[in-house]
Amino acid sequence: MRTPLYPSTILMTADTVGSVWTYALELTRAMATQGTNVALATMGEPMSEEQRAQAESIPNLTVYESEYKLEWMDNPWEDVKKAGEWLLQLRDQVQPDLIHLNHLSYGSLDWGKPVLTVIHSCVLSWWRAVKQEEAPKKWNKYREMVRKGLQAADTVVAPTQAMMHQAEELYGPFKHSAVVYNGRGQQYFQFGRKEPFVFSLGRVWDEAKNIQMLAHIASALQWPVYIAGEGRHPETGEAMELDNVHFLGQLTNKEVTDWLSRASIYALPAKYEPFGLTVLEAAMSGCALVVGKTESMAEVWGNAARYVDPSSADELRDTIENLIDDEFCRNIMACRAVKRSHGYTADQMAQDYSYLYGQLIEAPVSVSK
Repeated sequence: MRTPLYPSTILMTADTVGSVWTYALELTRAMATQGTNVALATMGEPMSEEQRAQAESIPNLTVYESEYKLEWMDNPWEDVKKAGEWLLQLRDQVQPDLIHLNHLSYGSLDWGKPVLTVIHSCVLSWWRAVKQEEAPKKWNKYREMVRKGLQAADTVVAPTQAMMHQAEELYGPFKHSAVVYNGRGQQYFQFGRKEPFVFSLGRVWDEAKNIQMLAHIASALQWPVYIAGEGRHPETGEAMELDNVHFLGQLTNKEVTDWLSRASIYALPAKYEPFGLTVLEAAMSGCALVVGKTESMAEVWGNAARYVDPSSADELRDTIENLIDDEFCRNIMACRAVKRSHGYTADQMAQDYSYLYGQLIEAPVSVSK
């Protein structure tokens, strides 16, 4: 049996304002066992002190920091152009074996290296799920740039089959495509003595997370609701007001781990969640899961979660109340979530990406993009 080819160096992009940061660090750590070094080019915002400390703790990671606007931000295209020039300079400096993009429009750059692009989410599929309509014309430039970038990539990856179907419909066809489920290291999460409260975590400002609806029904629940996450929009600075709940704001990773270990129920009635790393973290922590009924959530969690219509506050309230009232059922759902989470480890994710990397390194690179 032939030894698989592992890249010695990867140039990867990530942003600092979402879960892609967590994904990139988790994958980098897991790739260390194969001797792969990662040069991580960050965009969006400066790293926080905690993010800087996280990055410094990973020996096979080197971070190259920038503040270029992300594709989904308002009027980003001048920044995207400059970021592309910067990324090509990094390629010359780092001399990677391949390019792993977690942003969608850079696949069409003249890389001269194999390119893998991951579509973690996108504005057009977000708009369909959240607004129940097609994105308005102001996003036509985004559509054009993303389609061009994805179609130029040698391989396009999505974190669920549901997300891949949407990506192909919106931007395809692609040269090659694959589904790789995200993963987390179980060692970062723990089971504590479960306490009588409901917990939620996410970008509170993001309409897709639908955390506002959880706050709306919180006063009707027997148990208190605690919500953590970024409450202020990264572009507008607008803060989301939450009533009836205990809002904890932005927590450190250690604090999140503590809250998840004690929470009996984790609720995220999201309208759009292509994978949901926070849901996985809750499952690894032994929480009973209540999530929005979407194709991707059903694909990832099967019978290990309770699903609610993201537009029905009554259904969310009743589903959570039923779990509060029925300890036996709550424990069964928590056990199912833990068992299901074993299929989404960082090591498995790294193994799947390593296979794709090996295929890309062996394949001839197309000269023209």
